[in-house]
Parts: sequence; C-alpha cells; structure tokens
Amino acid sequence: MTVPLLAVDKLEVVYQRAITAIQGVSLKVSEGQIVAILGTNGAGKTTTLRAISGFLGLDDARVTEGTILFRGAHLENRPPHEITRRGLAIVPERDKVFPNLSVAENLAVVPRRRGTADGRSMEEVVYHFFPRLAELKRREAGLLSGGERQMLAIASGLMCAPDLLLIDELSLGLAPVAVGKLTESLVQIRDELGISILLVEQSASVALRIADYGYVLENGRVVLDGDAQRLLGHADIQEFYLGHAGGSRRSYRDVKQYRRSRRWYG
Repeated sequence: MTVPLLAVDKLEVVYQRAITAIQGVSLKVSEGQIVAILGTNGAGKTTTLRAISGFLGLDDARVTEGTILFRGAHLENRPPHEITRRGLAIVPERDKVFPNLSVAENLAVVPRRRGTADGRSMEEVVYHFFPRLAELKRREAGLLSGGERQMLAIASGLMCAPDLLLIDELSLGLAPVAVGKLTESLVQIRDELGISILLVEQSASVALRIADYGYVLENGRVVLDGDAQRLLGHADIQEFYLGHAGGSRRSYRDVKQYRRSRRWYG
C-alpha cells in the first residue's frame, strides 16, 4: 500500500487549554492529489490547516491528541519554520501579503528551499503560472485587486518549493471569473510541478470542480468524505452546499443544524 504524503489521524486541537475546536479529524493527501476540506464557518477547517502547518501557537492552541505525519515525520506542535523546511507551505485566509512591499519584494522575502528540477528559478516558475504578476512587479501589493492578491499569495507559497501547498479559502471575496482563473492555475501547478494541494473552501462547487477527493467538516468533525464525483452526487451536498432541493435552490442556512447532522450518517 502506498504511504500518503500527508496523513492526519484522530486529530484534536484545544484552544486556551479548555475549548476543543476539532476532535477526531482524520484525512489523507497522496502525491499529486488535490484534496478539498469543505464546511461552513466555524466547522474547523482553518484550525485543521493551522495545526498541519504549525500556526497554532499564536492563538494559544495545541494539538492535544492524534498525529500529523508528513512523509512519515511527525509534525504535531512543531514550529512553522521547521515544517516549511520539510516541504509544506500555507496560503492563509487573511493577511496574505505584505501590503507596503511591491510584488517582486513580496516574492523576494520568502525563504527558498530549492529551484526546479529543470533548472528554473522559482521566480521564473511563479511568473510562468501567473504572468499577470510579472506585469505588476513594481506595484505595491496593497494596490492589487483581490484576485491579484490571491495570485501573489499562492506565488509566495510556491517560492518555498513545497511538496504540499495548503490554501485557506481560495474563493473568499473574489468574483467568479477570478476564481475560475485561480482554480485553472492550481490544476496547472499540480500537473506541471507535481505539487499536492490541500484546499479549504466553503464553496463546494469551486472545490469539487478540481479536487480528487474531499472531506466535509461539521462542528470540528469529519462527517462525510469521498471522491469528488461521489460528493457532488450526494443529496446532502447538493442540498446544503450547492443549494438544490426538490428542483429549487435552497441554502443550508435555512435548515436547522440538528437535521443536517442527523442525515450525514444515514
């Protein structure tokens, strides 16, 4: 059996030594996969990414149970810089770029692990995937559009030459056209560089369009998982995340939480 690139098993994260944010979360990412974590606000998606990437300490949180294995090495409660050196980078939900630095300066401050196998520098690589950034090299990041900022944030993650890229809320606040271009770029990055991607998204339609596999989180627990086609065809996903119920559009926010939770395991 092939060992996954990332294996999270029965993960529990506690904030301020009292508040359990996620409990019993297990997921896997294999080499060359795009894996999606779906869920509403407060489901535990961001906490899961922060636990994997080591960015829990600033929030007075710790992994208290379970394991996070990346290429067989334990990552639980290790510092972010050490995890990044191992080949894992994160694109956070907020504070993605340094607004007072130019595009080129944002890329220059990122610590590099290596270039590419074909001898290209990482700057060449990111401008290949995001040619718009090459046109905006001298522009301050604070003056970029939302879509351009997200491009720069992903490009900054790529500068670390990761084996696994974590992306928190790719589509947040962006127009559909910008989201479409970004998802196309992610598939291209995976296909050309072989980088695996773990993508957190509220929008199931965005994530499952490009994902190989997905996990749905509710109240800090995984309540459903499967390949993208299975999830797209699942009645609860269609009703609560895609807005389809009985031929009409319906929001999951219109349905009581206890009804949804009871149906996942049915």
